[in-house]
Amino acid sequence: MRLGTFTFVLLWALCSSAGAQRSLSLEEAVALAKKQNPEIVIARKQLQAARGGVIEARSAYLPSVVSTGLLRKWEQSSGSNLRPEDYGASLRVFQNVYSSGRNKGRLSIARFQEEKRELELAAITDRVAMDLRVAYYELLLNRAKIGVRAQSVQVLRDELKAQEERFSAGTVGQLNVRRAEVSLANEEPELFDAQTRLQNSYLRVSELCGIATNPKSRAPALVLAGALQYQPLRPDLTECLGHATARRPEIRARQIDIAIEEQQLIIDQSELRPRVEVFSGYEIYSERDPDVGPEFNHGYVVGLNASWHLFDGHATRGRMMASRARRAAAEMALRAMQSSVESEVRSAFFDLQQADRVLESETRNVENASESLEIARSNLGAGLGTQLDVLQAASDATRTRTTRLSAIYLHNVALARLARATAREPGELGFRPKVTSEAEAKRQAKVFDMARPPGALNNR
Repeated sequence: MRLGTFTFVLLWALCSSAGAQRSLSLEEAVALAKKQNPEIVIARKQLQAARGGVIEARSAYLPSVVSTGLLRKWEQSSGSNLRPEDYGASLRVFQNVYSSGRNKGRLSIARFQEEKRELELAAITDRVAMDLRVAYYELLLNRAKIGVRAQSVQVLRDELKAQEERFSAGTVGQLNVRRAEVSLANEEPELFDAQTRLQNSYLRVSELCGIATNPKSRAPALVLAGALQYQPLRPDLTECLGHATARRPEIRARQIDIAIEEQQLIIDQSELRPRVEVFSGYEIYSERDPDVGPEFNHGYVVGLNASWHLFDGHATRGRMMASRARRAAAEMALRAMQSSVESEVRSAFFDLQQADRVLESETRNVENASESLEIARSNLGAGLGTQLDVLQAASDATRTRTTRLSAIYLHNVALARLARATAREPGELGFRPKVTSEAEAKRQAKVFDMARPPGALNNR
């Protein structure tokens, strides 16, 4: 009985721990994605393969040891005095002496390929980190919108209940009840949509973090901590452009493509130049003709191998023409990448400025919309307003709050994009806004203090 009870408790604990949700902050989620995101893992494997290519190219500078062996026996050799057996074995050490730059070019290309794979890994890591930050902010946005929509639905339900009570008392007509019902029915789908978007956001974050979801459970595999907050950072456009040009891994990768084609030209030219290698070893061999010497022979050998391809039917010329064309294409790709990076930086910077302007406007507008809702309710209670005024004020308050949340989201997303465009972390973009006066300092403190959420719609 005790063993059965212990087994049941152990199984229950294991199932509970397996189904437990993981709570992650933004930085923890980014670190997890860098560790086990499938694209990053694949890029690491490709980097390992490139390192193997460097080892292979370096082997051309080291001596190689080759052993060979031969054993043959003829069944019959009529009319001949040759011995029926033929055997031989050798062990030789080869060392390359001169390759006309071929081995040096291959080693340079292998090292360039390794560096390029490292840059590709860095570029993929930056992109995945940006995608995760965007998905994280989107999840926080959808979660905040659920709260806003839920409060709005509750306000409209209270309004519907109040109109139904007044209709029962005979103070209002049935039109007021129908209007309240329509407004509530129009708002509830927005709440359902926000809930669905939140589930999709959880799936996206789990995918980027490399976390498998449980198909039998509708609960998310992880829980993200934190709330959608404004990050008061004001980067400088000129500094961002200069940093992106110097540090962006995609630009350096395009430069490496040019260097690779230049080394390939050296390899192509070496096809029509001489190659020399020396060898030394020990051999054992047989002599089939007894009149020549003894059957068993052995001894050391030292030699020199040289080759020079004088004419190859213009094959080398064709390879060099192709290499020059690829180098020209790589140079054009470099200019195109530089232009693309510059456009990416400017686009993210302009989105950041737009989000700041919208957020500054909507921060004041949220307060005005909340006050308008309270005024509309007071006027309706005093008989100075209509039900339409209350419904319109409630709709305006909801719209301004969601717009403000969207502006915070767009600001943080623009920061994430700008950080990726300049190959930095978002916290490294930090230029604080300049303060020219005490009034300006108070205005900026009011505008940029976005951590405190606005009051509920139904605050009285």
